[in-house]
Amino acid sequence: MEKHISVLLEESISALNLKEDSIIVDCTLGYGGHSSYILQRIKRGVLFAFDQDSEAIRHSTNRLSAIGTNFTIIKSNFVNLREELERRNVHEVDGILFDLGVSSPQLDDASRGFSYHEDAKLDMRMDKENKLSAYEVVNNYTQEELTKIFYKYGEDKFSRNIAKKIVEYRKQKPIETTLELVEIIKSAVPMKFRKDKHPARQIFQAIRIEVNHELDVLEPALEQALSLIKVGGRVAVITFHSLEDRIVKQVFKEKCKIDDKVKGLPNIPEEYLPDFKLVINKAILPSEEELEKNSRARSAKLRVIERIK
Repeated sequence: MEKHISVLLEESISALNLKEDSIIVDCTLGYGGHSSYILQRIKRGVLFAFDQDSEAIRHSTNRLSAIGTNFTIIKSNFVNLREELERRNVHEVDGILFDLGVSSPQLDDASRGFSYHEDAKLDMRMDKENKLSAYEVVNNYTQEELTKIFYKYGEDKFSRNIAKKIVEYRKQKPIETTLELVEIIKSAVPMKFRKDKHPARQIFQAIRIEVNHELDVLEPALEQALSLIKVGGRVAVITFHSLEDRIVKQVFKEKCKIDDKVKGLPNIPEEYLPDFKLVINKAILPSEEELEKNSRARSAKLRVIERIK
C-alpha cells in the first residue's frame, strides 16, 4: 500500500493547540496520519476517531496501538458525532479535526473504484455496507438527475452532454467499470478541453460525493462539533473543493457574527458578543514545499475556529 501523506499536517496539528491532557476528536481517521501525530502529543488525554471504512480502521488500529492505548475508534459517519460521543459519556471536548479528502490508499486501491486512471468495478463507497454505489448512480439515475449532480458537485460545464452520452450508452448495456465510464466522458468533452486536466476528474468527484452523501452530512456535523467544543477549544477543517470550503466558511462566519443590533457600538455588552472567533481570517494553504512533495495537496484549504465564551 502506498504511504498516505497527510495534507497540511503540521498546520492542522498546530491549529488544534494540543495539551498533554486534551480530549480530541478526529472525525476522519483514514489511515491514521493526523491521529498518530495527535496521540503522540496527548499522553494523558484521549483521542476519539471516526471512520466508515473497515480497511482504514484495521490499518489505523495497528498504527495507533504502537503509540498508546488512550484512543477509541468509532465505525460511523461523523454526522453521528454527538450521539456517538454521548453514548460514551463525552459531552465536551478540546479539539475536533475534519480532513475531508479521500485517503491515498482508497484512491490507489483500484478495486475501490475511486480512480479514473485504473480499471475497476464502479463502486466508490467509503462504507462498503452502503447500498448505493457508483454503479447504481451511473446506471439508474435519470439524465436530469445525472446532469444535476455533475453540475452541482462537479461544477463541470459539460454536465448535460456527459449525462446524455451515459444514458445513450447504457441503452445498449450497463456501464460496469471505471475506464468504461472514462471513455464515455471523453467522448462527450471537446478535444481542446481534454488537454488542461483529465475530463473525468470532476465527474468522478461528483459521483463520489453523491454516493457518500458528503455534502449532506457536512453542515450538521460542523454544527455538532461546534456545540461540543469547550471554551478555548478549536475546530479545524481541511477541505479539498470549493463546495465543501463554502459550507465551512459560511458556518464559521455565522458563528463569529456580531449581532446587527449592536454592531458598530464602541463598547458591545458581553452577552451580544459571538461565542466563537476565527483563529485566522483566511484559509491556510499548503506551502510550496508541501506541494512539491504531494500534488494531491494542491486544492487543500484549512479553516480554524475557536470557542471564546
